Amino acid sequence: MAGGGWVRLPDGSVVVALSAPRPGARGQRVRFLVHSANRARALTRLRNLGLRAVYLRGNTEPPTPDEISAVLHHPDGLVWRPAPHDGAGFWRPVGALRRAAAG
Repeated sequence: MAGGGWVRLPDGSVVVALSAPRPGARGQRVRFLVHSANRARALTRLRNLGLRAVYLRGNTEPPTPDEISAVLHHPDGLVWRPAPHDGAGFWRPVGALRRAAAG
């Protein structure tokens, strides 16, 4: 099951943070950040990437201010990095995750 949370921004949009199993890597997890008009659209964006079983139940792991800033400054509004984060990683575009899972 994925852990995550969300925060509503002053303009009415939301940032959703979700930790899920990494595609193609057993036992590893990734943290996704999605900026969208609402929570349902954010989850739809993740499901369209192939993460079919993602649900946001509760708000146990909401995005931090640094995470919100990272996703707002990315042109796609959708980034990821390995979780748990140890402070050494950086946010990557979703295309990099697809290439890593395929290769």
